[in-house]
Amino acid sequence: MKNLVPFLLATLLGSLACNPPTSTPAPVFSFELAVDSIAGPLDGRFLLLLSNNDEREPRFQISDGPKTQLVFGQDAEGIQNGQSVVLEDGAPGYPLEKLSDIPAGEYYAQVVFHRYETFQRTDGHRVKLPMDRGEGQHWNRAPGNLYSAPQKVNVQPNQAIHIKLDQVIAPIVPPDDTKYIKHIRIQSQLLTEFWGRPMYLGAHVLLPEGFDEHPDVHYPLAIMHGHFPTDFGGFRTTPPDPNLKPEYSERFQLEGYNKTVQQEAYDFYQAWTGPNFPRVLAIKIQHANPFYDDSYAVNSANVGPYGDAITHELIPYIEQQFRGIGEGWARFLYGGSTGGWEALAAQVFYPEEYNGCYAACPDPIDFRAYCLVNIYEDKNAYYVEEDFKTTLRPGRRDYLGQVSTSLRNMNLRELALGTRNRSGDQFDIWEAVYSPVGADGYPKRLWDKYTGEIDAEVAAYWREHYDLTYIMQRDWATIGPNLIGKIHIYCGDMDNYYLNNAVYLAEAFLESTSPYYDGEVDYGDRAEHCWNGDHKEPNAISRLRYHRMFIPRWAEEVKSRAPAGADLTSWRY
Repeated sequence: MKNLVPFLLATLLGSLACNPPTSTPAPVFSFELAVDSIAGPLDGRFLLLLSNNDEREPRFQISDGPKTQLVFGQDAEGIQNGQSVVLEDGAPGYPLEKLSDIPAGEYYAQVVFHRYETFQRTDGHRVKLPMDRGEGQHWNRAPGNLYSAPQKVNVQPNQAIHIKLDQVIAPIVPPDDTKYIKHIRIQSQLLTEFWGRPMYLGAHVLLPEGFDEHPDVHYPLAIMHGHFPTDFGGFRTTPPDPNLKPEYSERFQLEGYNKTVQQEAYDFYQAWTGPNFPRVLAIKIQHANPFYDDSYAVNSANVGPYGDAITHELIPYIEQQFRGIGEGWARFLYGGSTGGWEALAAQVFYPEEYNGCYAACPDPIDFRAYCLVNIYEDKNAYYVEEDFKTTLRPGRRDYLGQVSTSLRNMNLRELALGTRNRSGDQFDIWEAVYSPVGADGYPKRLWDKYTGEIDAEVAAYWREHYDLTYIMQRDWATIGPNLIGKIHIYCGDMDNYYLNNAVYLAEAFLESTSPYYDGEVDYGDRAEHCWNGDHKEPNAISRLRYHRMFIPRWAEEVKSRAPAGADLTSWRY
């Protein structure tokens, strides 16, 4: 028997050498632009969407969750109307990585062409990126993108399938001004200079009750950061629609959640116009850019000087137009997730321009816990590697710790949607904001999208420029005195994206500060993303109450941080 095992192994290896494993041939997909009104040549990315159901259009069925359908992407340049392009088997795919991995069978197929523009930046780089067109950087509904109607196809190895893109996503109609809500848009000189073309910033402004009746009053500014707002949502002057058909919220597992949203919006209107609510200007900022639905409100080598543009151009303009007080003591910040990071970052980078931040479930504020990756010590983002065992890192969990995707899968989805940080999604924008510019003009990768191997030089750059805990610790002697009492951070201890780990590290530093930061760090028991400090209501409710929670709170806290002679009474009518 001892001699039989080597013999069998040699026989097997010989058999494999003579008969190597064969891969399944890929189906052949070709696409044709067939829209007479579109003048070429066009640059962009073809996205093939395949779904095994017709519940929604395939372009709306791509997600990080277990029910995601298929997407494959391929860049194209100089495409003319009527020209056909063949999708190669090597095109990045998600969650299947190659076309040849697709099981044979019937699917609903759809194609989207995500259009890119050419930017000649003033740093000398010429890049092709998808400019936001009012939708908040969503490839599946960006105006001007070309797409096909869903069609049923039979996918087989080596079979050719031809799809025409004969439809164009329509422009978005901007919201109208109302008595309380005004909409502004300005061209930013700083951003226009950086990008080499006109660039704009916008905001939705909620005016205080009695604004017209008190023409001599000047108001503090409440700045809510967050993802691209299409309007000042969460404010409704009429009761909920009695004929509204109840809709189920899968996220919160609540029936009729759409009615709850309307009721909360109406309740906020009643509070806003009531006798005891502080009279302030409340704003939501629009700062979508060629990489994402917002800029992270800081200066960036790849995205541009958005921190300065927002702080020194947009906010003074709003205060001038709507009688803001116009001083740093009378501005404060709040937001959740991306907005939580932005609120803290703006407070740290501009400590005298803002007088308080309420940062809920912030994106990683300490890169020793960049989700579950320590970018300074780990060699690989996707795997925990030991001598005899390699473990895949999770990317998302629920409040019970049940994992729905891996960090690698989340990044492969982005790679399928766009190369060179052009997916318009989370890890790509973090790299776009935090990374130095690469030799090709696009952001340097923190890690390889396929392998997860981390670039230590890029990680070091991140630490010096955007690791908020590290920066506060490094510069506390300078900025600390201007941050006392201003920092409030909230996070659920079962945050879906493990963001609480970075908050723990930040808290450890803040509790050691001298002078003492005298702020607040709080956690929600078993609370998911995006817990904001409310221990009484679930996320489904508290996420709708940011303005009601933080504006009255700041109005009380500012009494102890306002300079001598500051007007603390005229806007409390």
